[in-house]
Amino acid sequence: MAYRKKAELAGSDNPHQIVCKKMENLIGLMQHDRSGVPVRTVKKFLSKIPSVFTGADLIQWVTRNLEVEDQQEALHLMHLIASYGYLFPIDDHVLTVKNDQTYYRFQTPYFWPSNSWEPENNDYAVYLCKRTMQNKTRLELADYEAENLARLQKMFSRKWEFIFMRAEAQAKVDKKRDKIERKVLDSQERAFWDVHRPVPGCVNTTEVDVKKACRMNKNKPTTSGETASSSSATPMESLKAEAETLRARLDRVTVKSSKVAESYLGYFEQYAEYDAFVTPAEPSNPWISDSTEMWEAEKQNKEIAPRRVRRWAFSLNELLRDPAGKEQFFQFLEKEFSAENLKFWDAVQDLRRQVHSKEVSTKVHEIWNEYLAPEANCPINIDSKSFEHTKTNVGGVCNRWTFEEAAAHVYQLMKNDSYPRYLRSAMYKEFLNGTKKKTSVKGLRSVISFTATRKES
Repeated sequence: MAYRKKAELAGSDNPHQIVCKKMENLIGLMQHDRSGVPVRTVKKFLSKIPSVFTGADLIQWVTRNLEVEDQQEALHLMHLIASYGYLFPIDDHVLTVKNDQTYYRFQTPYFWPSNSWEPENNDYAVYLCKRTMQNKTRLELADYEAENLARLQKMFSRKWEFIFMRAEAQAKVDKKRDKIERKVLDSQERAFWDVHRPVPGCVNTTEVDVKKACRMNKNKPTTSGETASSSSATPMESLKAEAETLRARLDRVTVKSSKVAESYLGYFEQYAEYDAFVTPAEPSNPWISDSTEMWEAEKQNKEIAPRRVRRWAFSLNELLRDPAGKEQFFQFLEKEFSAENLKFWDAVQDLRRQVHSKEVSTKVHEIWNEYLAPEANCPINIDSKSFEHTKTNVGGVCNRWTFEEAAAHVYQLMKNDSYPRYLRSAMYKEFLNGTKKKTSVKGLRSVISFTATRKES
């Protein structure tokens, strides 16, 4: 792979770097020749799989060497390390660890998160294109990878020939390698992309998103003298130095006009169908013409136009902005027993729009008691960091933004988990094909509102 290294490692005071170094030290102990996890070559379906170990071997090593008695705790620890990409299963795209005979492999240090990799879409396009050239059953593209390849081919249509040539050159180099070495490199490269381009619906289990951390680590490289002087600097001097570094980075930021043009072209091509000045609305827009046909269609619960349904697939924001789309998404979440996420998110949006500031404090405590309190009627599941931060906000001075962090976490959970499943569901496909009519949920605001499900005291 011909990737570019974006930046040198950040200072040792970076929390993400500290976590990565601890994990890498642990991986070093696991890879010790004598006392590490037993790595071996096994036979499977008349072929050899080199440098692998089982999940059971891994859990057994953790319980024996790290003084962890509970296997569930050991399994959770290995889940975290796998989610950062330090080890991976060889037959699955989901970065988890199972306490069985599933085979795993250690990732090469070249792809470790501490190296601050942040690959671009053209690198991903080269990787997928190369996979299609190798014509191996184990290297066939998954459905989501084939969709990504088609999208990238449309995005980079003007320079696709150059991307194809890069992929072809890399494929020729790989063919010259030993068969076993080629298998190892293929699996390591695939695991790297499983971290940076995960399977749709897979929620990142790490405290800090690896891709975001890579962007945060693009700090100005410091020399040994600067590092020594920064350790003795006062907090104010450290903040000033950080501000100067960020200002210097802003001065160096340059964007190619071709990329900007491609982004604008892609955006306008996507939304051209919904621009009333380019494509006439169906029915006509009542704000342009004097026809009220659009509003009458809403009242009569007619079929939703396929063009309107296609817009729901652009983003979760587009889906929630459309009242009909929001209704259908709420019904889908009810079937999956996760409607409380949308209820909570909508309640937070109501809190932002609260007219009277005197009612904000009361509204905040009602939301807390309904969704986050120990005995909540409609509890939601958020990470411990967001919960503690929200709990501190509720205990202090309440305002309209008390639940911002929790709402952002819930929104990302719906965006990365529930929303992709909804787009793949039969419910959405029926609307898209025009075989299902709009079903109205009367009083959606009262259904989603937190006061609708709150028990009377």
